[in-house]
Amino acid sequence: MRSRSRYLIGFAFAVVLVSLFWWRFRPRATVKTTKAAATTASDQSSAPPANTPTNTSETRIHAHNLLLRKGPSFRIYVTWLDGDLARTHRNVNPSLDDSNSFYLDVHSGMVRANIGDLGNYLNTVLTDTPLQHISLLADSDQLKMTGTLKKIVPLPIELVGQVSTTSDNRIRLHVTKLDVLKIPLKGLLGFVKISLADFFKQDIQGVEINGNDLLFDTQKLMPAPRIRGQLTKVRVVSPDIEEVYGGAVDDAQRVELWRNYLSLKGGALNFGKLTMNDVDLMMIDISKDPWFDLDLVNYRTQLSSGYTRMTAQMGLQIFMPDLREVQPAKPEQNTNIEWFKNRNIPPPPQITTNIH
Repeated sequence: MRSRSRYLIGFAFAVVLVSLFWWRFRPRATVKTTKAAATTASDQSSAPPANTPTNTSETRIHAHNLLLRKGPSFRIYVTWLDGDLARTHRNVNPSLDDSNSFYLDVHSGMVRANIGDLGNYLNTVLTDTPLQHISLLADSDQLKMTGTLKKIVPLPIELVGQVSTTSDNRIRLHVTKLDVLKIPLKGLLGFVKISLADFFKQDIQGVEINGNDLLFDTQKLMPAPRIRGQLTKVRVVSPDIEEVYGGAVDDAQRVELWRNYLSLKGGALNFGKLTMNDVDLMMIDISKDPWFDLDLVNYRTQLSSGYTRMTAQMGLQIFMPDLREVQPAKPEQNTNIEWFKNRNIPPPPQITTNIH
């Protein structure tokens, strides 16, 4: 019994010594680091990732008589638009500085494009095709296309077609007449062995050939911002081609006497150095022209040349001139804080003019 007691006492003493030794030399930094890492991971899991917008709802858009410049050589005329400014990427805010950052999802709208602009634009995107030097023009209620077809020898061609819509929101050009060297080719085939399949390569995005039909997907073919929606009608209204989305005809008549404007509501939007949440932004045309000429590439110049006021609901109203009415900045119109440093100097005249 006595030896057994001594054994138990010795074992307990050894356990105490080992415990004291471990406590003295335990890896304190590792423990702290581990706890810190766990805390950081917990914080990161509860916080939203960097640059992730907290307001991912879509921004409502309304526009009336808006001439929207989509690059230097393409314009669309928006008689009426009711839709959404839909994000291209879910976690990236739409930005007025990046027309690829959003789609125009149209619920109801009437949009026109100049037929000559369409021809010029096709020449810029269809650079590696047998059909070159494309020109488009109206032919009564039909569309006429001329160009040079590279086959064995360059052949001047002219085709005429009827425009309509397809069930998948594309524009169909049904070719009813094709002339090569001013010689009519019945049925699009003749002794020269020419057909629509000779005009374009089969891998051109936004263009498809189906028999005597040319099918154009404007969402893929036209420059940003892309326009999406239920296309209910398309027709030639010289010198334009007009697209109707939804039941826009009645809407366009209802707002015919309204001022030209662009309105954005809800969601989040970036423009310049600013990010607006719960967007409330209206751009109003102050010119007397029938169209509000807005250049997405140079909108900042128009914005800075206009007059901005904040509403009682903390929204912004921007009264803007047309692009062609923007005057070159004068020295006194540039940012100048000398009057801020001296109370005896009156503020710039453009500020006091806008206040009264």
